[in-house]
Amino acid sequence: MVVANRLPVDVTLGEDGEPTWTRSPGGLVTALEPVMQNADGAWVGWGGSPDLELDPFDADGMRLVPVPLSERELEDYYEGFSNDTLWPLYHDVIEPPQFHRQWWESYRKVNWRFATAAAEQAAHGATVWVHDYQLQLVPAMLRQLRADVRIGYFHHIPFPALEIFAQLPWRKQVVEGLLGADLIGFQRAGDASNFVRVVRRFTDLTTRGQVVTITKHGKVERHVRAAAFPISIDSKKFDALARTPEVQQRAKEIRTELGDPKVLLLGCDRLDYTKGIRHRIKAYGELLEDERLSVADTTLVQIASPSRENVGAYQQLRDDVELLVGRINGDYGELGHAAIHYMHHSYPMEEMAALYLAADVMLVTALRDGMNLVAKEYVAARSDDRGCLVLSEFTGAADELTGAILVNPHDIAGLKDAITYAVHLDPREARKRMRRLRKRVLENDVALWSESFLAVLTAVPVRGESGTTTHGESSDSVHAGSAGRGDDV
Repeated sequence: MVVANRLPVDVTLGEDGEPTWTRSPGGLVTALEPVMQNADGAWVGWGGSPDLELDPFDADGMRLVPVPLSERELEDYYEGFSNDTLWPLYHDVIEPPQFHRQWWESYRKVNWRFATAAAEQAAHGATVWVHDYQLQLVPAMLRQLRADVRIGYFHHIPFPALEIFAQLPWRKQVVEGLLGADLIGFQRAGDASNFVRVVRRFTDLTTRGQVVTITKHGKVERHVRAAAFPISIDSKKFDALARTPEVQQRAKEIRTELGDPKVLLLGCDRLDYTKGIRHRIKAYGELLEDERLSVADTTLVQIASPSRENVGAYQQLRDDVELLVGRINGDYGELGHAAIHYMHHSYPMEEMAALYLAADVMLVTALRDGMNLVAKEYVAARSDDRGCLVLSEFTGAADELTGAILVNPHDIAGLKDAITYAVHLDPREARKRMRRLRKRVLENDVALWSESFLAVLTAVPVRGESGTTTHGESSDSVHAGSAGRGDDV
């Protein structure tokens, strides 16, 4: 059973009152769908529309269990506590988090509703996999309701250092909520270490390496393991898409439409203050000012997908980015040659694959990111072994993608040097780097990620079973050997 904030489909009510659904895109759905279908699985989540109460139904070979959310709960639990308290806090307080007690109460109430729905649907001894920061209280709540199930939790975003996490007024409740799981997965080994350090500070539990021992009345009840399971994409599918004649033709058309620049730079992000979009555009503008790059030869395409438009910090970010783009275009643009082509909307996967193929340099300059799958998508699309990836060292992807040009996006001078280096990189060196990147991304795909996590989780004995558990290990990361494959996750 998967428990996530959203169902893998968007549900609406038709004119006849019957529910209709459309499948939601995304790597998580792609990764877990085969597992769910083969295991007669269920997926608990919100259907995408407020105040919509529906009975469980079947779709795509899965049992879907909608959890209703009211308009007010969406404001307080989702837009409020999840995205205006936890999101900025967990991303190193790039923007100041807001702490409101009514948001916390809504978060706690909604987490209980998710846990109750899972408890009602789970078979005896079921394996339940809870996902992400919106549902950090669910593991402990579910264990309270159903002691017979195995519980895994995966944290898709960064987990902050102790000194930052300590600001959260409800820090102990969140830690206790996560410790309801048997296995807690993070994107990076550093995130897992941060969590264990938080456990040592705010509980009296014993830790050894990455293992937390849960005791009750002086006796060992169970062990909780925190480890790194870096998530990935359906890289083979993306690679195959980028090889199709239609996508390759579209890539050529994109360059033609942009005036056939000698160098095409690409940024593609959700419009989020964690993505370093302002830093990237500032660095590019200064390169034009310094005449290290010219508008006649170079174009930057920046895709900024709309995100959380009801949150004030995101509204301000959009204003800032659009003002900066307009200023640079006004100062350096020429007739037929815009310095920056800025699009504030989303594109389908086929168009994104074509953009990746068209781009000579991909700029991923996040200030803090759990993983950043755009970087992996770009690599998967480059079956021609061309292109260059400039990648922030503050992304989870930086741990794996060692062929990228790593940068500190806060260092504007260093970022400018990295972009210039990528633009003028020797083609032989670029191919060498890209081949190394592609080997990593194609071998370590999203299916391997889910297999590895579930292999460790399902090795955990349920209460009353005999046998040993892998929790006694103390390594910082998990290897795919658990899932019958030999490469690191």
